[in-house]
Amino acid sequence: MRVLVIEDEPRMLELLRRGLQEHDCTVLTAMDGEGGLEIAASMEFDAVVLDIGLPLCDGYDVIRALRGRFCTTPVLMLTARDGEDDIIRGLDLGADDYLTKPFSFAELVARLQAITRRPRHEMNSAIQAGDLAVDVLKRSVSRGDRTIELSRSEFALLLLLVRSAGECVSRRSLMECVWGENPEVGSGALDVLVNSLRSKIDLSSRPKLIHTIRGSGYLLSSSMQVAGHSR
Repeated sequence: MRVLVIEDEPRMLELLRRGLQEHDCTVLTAMDGEGGLEIAASMEFDAVVLDIGLPLCDGYDVIRALRGRFCTTPVLMLTARDGEDDIIRGLDLGADDYLTKPFSFAELVARLQAITRRPRHEMNSAIQAGDLAVDVLKRSVSRGDRTIELSRSEFALLLLLVRSAGECVSRRSLMECVWGENPEVGSGALDVLVNSLRSKIDLSSRPKLIHTIRGSGYLLSSSMQVAGHSR
């Protein structure tokens, strides 16, 4: 796997470089956003590990530029900002996943492996799953001819489920997507949010899209039969 790491803190950059090389990755590095974009334009990568707080142009500008060039390379965002708005902004701009600092290297590698296994699609702000349509840039959601109004938290949750359609998304990943690593948020809050989302997405519609995978998490699928799921 060829990985581009864009990180301005020298010690973190070296840690990432060595750790990824130990996992048989070819690693190229940049210490600012402009340099990272130049390298990204010069060759193809399997993934980009991108810090948000960068000099010259920040990580949000880098993601925006990459997706503006119709680059579909998976991007894992690293951030010390665990606020909901910061995470949603990164995902909305086209990041595939994120980790908040500090993080475990094992989790970083696992998430990189996960996002590089997903099929790449042509860049399009509209994501379709059955009769459900999500437009990331317009922040609009519809199912069939029905427009659906969602809160910021509901939209963030749905976006992660739609981008992982057909795959079970762990409870931890969903909670981090919405609330970051906030120890004050209990797991019950996720169930409440999912139930609220279901009431809007699956209300009077068939087939049901949001499924519970017992002991694991949630899955978005238009298939009538999902093994190990419950409503």
